[in-house]
Amino acid sequence: MTIILVAAMIGGILCGYFIVPENIANNIDIISSAALNLTILSVGIGVGSNKKLIGDLKKAGLKILLVPLFIILGSFLGGIITSLIYNLPIKSGLSIASGFGWYSLSGIMLTTLDSAHVGTIALLTNIFRELIAVMSIPIIASKLNHYTTIAPAGATSMDTTLPLISEVTSPEITVISFLNGVVLSSLVPILISFFYAL
Repeated sequence: MTIILVAAMIGGILCGYFIVPENIANNIDIISSAALNLTILSVGIGVGSNKKLIGDLKKAGLKILLVPLFIILGSFLGGIITSLIYNLPIKSGLSIASGFGWYSLSGIMLTTLDSAHVGTIALLTNIFRELIAVMSIPIIASKLNHYTTIAPAGATSMDTTLPLISEVTSPEITVISFLNGVVLSSLVPILISFFYAL
């Protein structure tokens, strides 16, 4: 699975550079958004048709929130360690870590709040987080438990990485993944602003 994903990404880069005309490349976002939305719709239909799953999630209750909580704590720890390594202010490291993979928002917010330098670091950090998630989720699913596949995805677990998580785990994990993405995405602008204001 990982080899196929990496090959597809490399193939896409080569096609974008050598083959695809510029007018199509400029509108690729429309095509990818439509494909992503269709995939998410099919995942939603599959989850919604499993009545037992919804009941199981109701029984789990607030324990489901432990997944985003530990992802947040792990991201913050990574932000602190990285800021110490690169001699950045701790508040910058925590603000960058608060992007949780949402590169478009975190990069723009931190460019506006701080500087193009910090905004670029946030953009690249979160792009790499998503790329690493795409490559590692199938491996994590086969070597560890399915809950751990949600962690590298961060906020993208509700959209871009959701189909992948759905494919390599179970319907229960798919729903938790979606909820995790909703929680983290909601917190991104709040936490970036909070830590930057420290």
